[in-house]
Amino acid sequence: MDQEFQKIYFKTIVQGRLEFGTAKSFDKVYKMFVQRSEQYHKNQVIFTEDELFDEAKLTMEIPRFVGQISEKVYKNTIMLLTYCSQFAVTGSIRAWMSDGGKIMHYNLMEPVSDKVAVRSFLKGRKLVKQKGKEEEAISLLNKAIEKYDRHAQAYERRAKVCFLMKNYHDALRDYTKAIGIDPTIPTAFFGRARIHKINKDWELAIEDFNQTLKKSIALQPIYWKARKLKAECHIKLKQYDLAEFDLKLYSNRKFGEDDINNKYVRWALFQYGSMLIQREEFVEAIVQLNKALETPQQPTSDIKDAEIYRMRGIAKKGAGKNGYLKDIKDAVKLGDKKAKTLLASF
Repeated sequence: MDQEFQKIYFKTIVQGRLEFGTAKSFDKVYKMFVQRSEQYHKNQVIFTEDELFDEAKLTMEIPRFVGQISEKVYKNTIMLLTYCSQFAVTGSIRAWMSDGGKIMHYNLMEPVSDKVAVRSFLKGRKLVKQKGKEEEAISLLNKAIEKYDRHAQAYERRAKVCFLMKNYHDALRDYTKAIGIDPTIPTAFFGRARIHKINKDWELAIEDFNQTLKKSIALQPIYWKARKLKAECHIKLKQYDLAEFDLKLYSNRKFGEDDINNKYVRWALFQYGSMLIQREEFVEAIVQLNKALETPQQPTSDIKDAEIYRMRGIAKKGAGKNGYLKDIKDAVKLGDKKAKTLLASF
């Protein structure tokens, strides 16, 4: 039974970084890793100590592992990394095992201990998005940073609070500080990119959205939020080919029911269809605009049915298909001024 189980392999991704702060903690966790790997897990884990530990930095680092492994090796590795994380003062490691694009296991390993820096960070993080608790959150995150000034996660969460308070100057400073300490945190790049976007620094925003994509994976909502926002920046710069690439990927993605990206699928389909019209790929544009009409309009969406009817009418006319006049007239009935001008020109 166990031999059969071992023959089944699944796609696995592991990435992250832990900082131990002192040579004493580093030496302790290093020895315990070796001991537990050999004695408890019979070396049936993904990593060896030489692959992970950096004595000069006092860290455990996994830039990104992608491979096919058995469920047993995955679980052994998770147990071992979870144990190691409790010696850390900051950092996190995330792991996913999937089968056919569906997540089988997701694990977050991070410090949960009595260390002041750890306790203060965890308490502060809980308050980050609670309205009215901003100052308390900042106070706790300040305390974590005072106790360990390389606490990249605390800088990143403090930046998030500043962002929510529209204090973009301090948010930019803290996101940059977090990235300087730990360049593996996708939310730090994403947050900084959003500030660049607010400041209309489109090129800088694109750079950080690209880093978000590199530091995250397609199983995470942040990966697709970065794709969508990057497409917006490309549109602002009139880099339509690059925008189309992102929009095509986004539009074809099937998001889970609770995924925030569902709010923007209609927008992405409309933008993608509009760009296909510019490229005179009218038949495919009709397909995408049909999908946009079939996608329920979200309260946050600024894409109205009238706009889609207008663009679909243009695509149908370009493709030499019947029904284009009806679409334009339907857009006019719904109050689309551009459609009214367009109809008058036919």
